[in-house]
Formats: sequence, C-alpha cells, structure tokens
Amino acid sequence: MSDDVRQQATQLTTAIQEAASLRLPEPVGELVPLEQADAPVADAIRTRMNEIDMGETSSIIGFGSRAQLELQTISQAMLNDVRNKDVGPAGDSLRQIVTTIRGFSVSELDTRRERSWWERLTGKAAPLANFMARYETVQGQIDKISETLLGHETVLLKDIKSLDLLYEKTLDFYQELALYIAAGEEKLKELDTTTIPAKVAEADAAPEDQKIVVAQELRDLRAARDDLERRVHDLKLTRQVTMQSLPSIRLVQENDKSLVTKINSTLVNTVPLWETQLAQALTIQRSKEAAESIKAANDLTNELLTKNADNLRETNRVVREQMERGVFDIEAVKHANESLIATIQDSLKIADEGKAKRAAAEEELRKMEAELRDSLASAKARAENPGA
Repeated sequence: MSDDVRQQATQLTTAIQEAASLRLPEPVGELVPLEQADAPVADAIRTRMNEIDMGETSSIIGFGSRAQLELQTISQAMLNDVRNKDVGPAGDSLRQIVTTIRGFSVSELDTRRERSWWERLTGKAAPLANFMARYETVQGQIDKISETLLGHETVLLKDIKSLDLLYEKTLDFYQELALYIAAGEEKLKELDTTTIPAKVAEADAAPEDQKIVVAQELRDLRAARDDLERRVHDLKLTRQVTMQSLPSIRLVQENDKSLVTKINSTLVNTVPLWETQLAQALTIQRSKEAAESIKAANDLTNELLTKNADNLRETNRVVREQMERGVFDIEAVKHANESLIATIQDSLKIADEGKAKRAAAEEELRKMEAELRDSLASAKARAENPGA
C-alpha cells in the first residue's frame, strides 16, 4: 500500500470515530394542543393557523406542505449524489483483497517443500526469486485495491454525514407536522364551537332575500371544514410514516458506520501488518539461505579435513550441529496469513449482514405501508357508506 493511501486512511480515522460516536436526538411522540403548549410553541401554532383561509380551497389543500419543501430538497440532493457515483459495492473490493491474499502462498518460500513435476520439468526459478516476482505483482494489486477502498471509505463517510443531515431534517419535518396538526385541530375546534354556529345563527336570522346566499356560505364553510379535517388526518398519517422512516435512516447509517470502520481498520492495520509479515519472511529467508551457503562451505571443508585430529572432528561436529538448526518456521507465517484472511472475511460478513438487515427493514416498511393503505381504504369506504 502506498504511503499516500496509508496517510489518507490514517487521517480519516478521526472523522470515522467522530461519525461513529455521534448521537442524534430522538423524536417526541406526543402532540401538544394549543392550550397546553408553552408560549413559543403556542405562537408557532397560531402562526400556522393563520395560514388557513377557509374561503380559499388551495390554502386548505396545501396546508402543511411548506414544511416538506426543505426535506424534499435534501432528499433530492442525496438521490442526485447517488446517481452520480461511479463506484461499486465496498464488499467487492474486500473480496478482491481476500482472493489476492488467498492466491499468494508464503509456503513457496520453503526450500524443503517438494516441487511439482512442472517445476522440475521447466527448471523453475529458485523459491526466493519466484517469491519476489509474485510479491511485486501481488503488492501492485493490493495497492490498487487499497486505493479503491479509500475511495469507498470517503464516499461512505460522506453518506453518513448526509444521512445525519437527512435525519435532522426528517426530525424537523416530524416536529413541524406536529405544529401543523395542532394548528389544524385548533382551527377545527374554532370552526365547530364558534365560526359555524355563528354562521348558522346568521343564516337563521337572515332576511328571505339573503337566506339562499347565507345558506350556501354555510354549506361552503362546512365543506371547507370537512376538507380541513381530511387534510389534518392526512398530516397525521404523514407524521406516522415520517416517524417510521427515522429508524430506517439510522439502520442504513449504522451499517455504513460499521463497514467504514472495518475498511479503515483494513487500510490502517491489516494491510500494513500483512506487508510487514511478508517483509519479515523475506528477511528471514535471506538469512536462512546465507546460513545454508555457509553450511555448504563448511561441509566441503569438513570433507577435506576428515583425517585431521579428533579435536578437529569434534569441532566440526559442533559446527554442523549449529548449522543444522532451523531459523525459520514456515507454519508461523502460514498461520498469520490465515488469520489475516479471517479478519477480512469478518468484514465481508458484516457487510452481508448489513445488506440483510436493510432488506429486512425495506420489507417491513412495505408491509407497514400496505397496512396503512388498507386502513385508509377502509376509512374511505366507511366515509362513503356511513349507513353500512
């Protein structure tokens, strides 16, 4: 892995820790009516009540829609950003690292292993030279994949921050809906207790030539009142769906946090450790080959001096024993390589589990949406057939 990639991955560690430790506020589930609200909330409710013009149908139909404009802007920006991304799943890059490392066998360094018939037939290069050639190839692949993972890490961090903003705006929309619902219910209460009874009294007291006009105004007022009631009901349903979307946003965000943390650990810890272990294996192998060369020279000397005195023979025996001692345990390096692969497979498992959780969450949302639609259809049917 290049120094530039390693440096960037290390610099992103702090940002990842900050993103993982961020705690977002929880939604408030209770609706506060005007008479129970404190002064700032009561003023906000009255402000939204003033948006309602009972003589203007569009003000009733569009009541509360202003609260959704900013959330729609944020959501559309996120969708456009997703469309413009030209990167594949991060799991693919992790799988590439697993495949690359799995195909790179440190056991090729072992000079004691039995060579295959093809190696014996072709007179393949010495283990160290062949290992070095393959190491350079694999190192290039690891560098390329590491750069790709760094790109995934940056994109995921951006997604996490975008989801933070989306969560905050969704929560603001949720709270804003509560104000609009309270304003709508207060307006309905005002209509039922004051405005409509006053209009009824006006219709009863109107002269004959004005009764038709006032009666029509009363019918229009009652129709507008019913439209407002339906609009408030729609806002309540929207608020419920909005509340359900908040944990969905968090679920996706937690999966992204888990994956970006594992990617960062791979770049900052796993890949450098793998490179260090390979470098150590190469150094040990060079030392071993040097020792074997010395041993061969001593063996030749000992063969020439076999007729020397017993003291020389004893010295030769001691030297041979020391030279025969092994200095490199290939099993230890193999075990480390297997542990490295297991670590990366943990990342894949987390990514797969995250995908399964997202799928489960989406299925649950579809079920809840179907239930809401059924409830709305039932309510509509009951409203259209009150005597049924």
